[in-house]
Amino acid sequence: MPSNADAAEMFRTIADLLDVLGEKFKPEAYRRAARSIETLTEDLSKVAARDELRTIPGVGEAIAEKIREYLSTGRLPYYERLKHEVPAGLVDLMRLPGLGPKTARRFWVDLGVEGPAELEAAIAQGRLDSMKGFGPKKIEQIRTALAEARAAPSGGTARMPIEAAFPIAERIVSGLRARAAADAVEVAGSFRRRRETVGDLDILVTSEEPERVFDAFSALPEVREVRLRGGTKETALLTNGLQVDVRVVEPAAFGAALLYFTGSKDHNVHLRSIARERGLKINEYGIFRGEERIGGRTEEEVYGSLGLAWIPPELREDHGEIEAATRGELPTLVRGEDLTGELHLHLSPTASKEDVTRLLEDARRRRLTFLGVVVGGVSDDGRPFSLSTASLSALDAGVGRGLEVARAVEAEAGALPPALREVKADYRIVRATGSPPESPGKVREGPPILLVSHFEAKVPPSPDAARGWVEWARTVGAAVEVGPGAERLDSTAARFARDSGVPLALRTGVGAPADDPTAAVALGFARRAGAGPSDVRLRAPGPRAAPRRPTASR
Repeated sequence: MPSNADAAEMFRTIADLLDVLGEKFKPEAYRRAARSIETLTEDLSKVAARDELRTIPGVGEAIAEKIREYLSTGRLPYYERLKHEVPAGLVDLMRLPGLGPKTARRFWVDLGVEGPAELEAAIAQGRLDSMKGFGPKKIEQIRTALAEARAAPSGGTARMPIEAAFPIAERIVSGLRARAAADAVEVAGSFRRRRETVGDLDILVTSEEPERVFDAFSALPEVREVRLRGGTKETALLTNGLQVDVRVVEPAAFGAALLYFTGSKDHNVHLRSIARERGLKINEYGIFRGEERIGGRTEEEVYGSLGLAWIPPELREDHGEIEAATRGELPTLVRGEDLTGELHLHLSPTASKEDVTRLLEDARRRRLTFLGVVVGGVSDDGRPFSLSTASLSALDAGVGRGLEVARAVEAEAGALPPALREVKADYRIVRATGSPPESPGKVREGPPILLVSHFEAKVPPSPDAARGWVEWARTVGAAVEVGPGAERLDSTAARFARDSGVPLALRTGVGAPADDPTAAVALGFARRAGAGPSDVRLRAPGPRAAPRRPTASR
């Protein structure tokens, strides 16, 4: 059965092929359908079985019929026909950085170019020199992209997990703030919307000295090659292949540019339609009535000019957030300062008393009031472990002064392994491996289950796997852990959990290295899911039991 990702990629490619063929309106319809399909919280086949495909944003009857045909046969003749109409080499061209389907069409129609080799020949012959929009820098950029694609036939840079992009973005931003005469530096794009992956980084800067900004950026150790430098924009490739665009904008337009380059495209298109209805125009330079700019210094000015409240970046996907802003019903999203407790903290089994003391000091410095520490569990290689007597003593000594410390034991669903049954614990964390049990059964024996985490290593977990464990968590009254990586749920699964009434659990960053992005990414995923403070479980319910004598390690 084709997956949601397969269907989304097929419709995205259909949109590109239609662009190459010169279609005007169909491409965006297919792209919107693709974006909606890839964010579904359940398998597309189940939506089709309920005859509810048209409830998916962007899916009309024509696209719904194609989805049904694709799901039932595994193929789509319409897609196959389009592939036959477009030379295969043009698909390779439109995947190159800086090009795209519309540029590929220009090469095809104006120059008769049907693939990378022919484009290289056209550049060598000077045939691009007279084409509008292709100056020397643009042509050199294309030449470089063709050479890199030749060296790496798979072509293109894969989207990067946001947790991998996070430290890169932070180093660039801090480098620009320190070395460039910059008044404001912000990362926009899908990174700011906290999507699970990013294709590139868009960084906006306000400065009176653009060249100084570009010099500071290109001097950073992460930058491998500067591909383009204009009056207000520099494009570079990093050593890991990620493309970064740095744009310098005037302060009066910074908010408008931040909104425009944050996206999403669907969100921006919807805003522009509202502006047109009011006789206004929005672009990256501001919001205008005729030639007069009436806003743009801040995002709030732009939204306010349309009669809307400011919309958090994580919600800007055109999934109803604009209508909610119109009604004054935007959700209050969880913030970092709302996270006053953490349910799932691991210490090394060999942690010393000093290690525990540093952890508790960090928790107090972050103003946490609750800390749940795993004192016993099963390691990845299947061996039970528990903390040492010294570590447990230090934990008990840390109770008080505004910080509550609880103990958790962690294992797969089912009866606890014998080695863990004597470990004193306040609650249990279930590792979500395989399928959830049909009945809680013996799982209810022992400490109460408060958290489901360590989901099976699928990136991301399949919609069905996520749905099954979320429903099981609701049955036993547990929260589910959200965050980056294969062991936690992404924002789509988190939204399903929230909508199902299952609380979310987030990392706070306590005890982690300063550059660990897990907590920031987890918070972003929860906000993308529309979660507010009341949707997040911050502590174990009920009063803390009195401190007990430490249990020796077994």
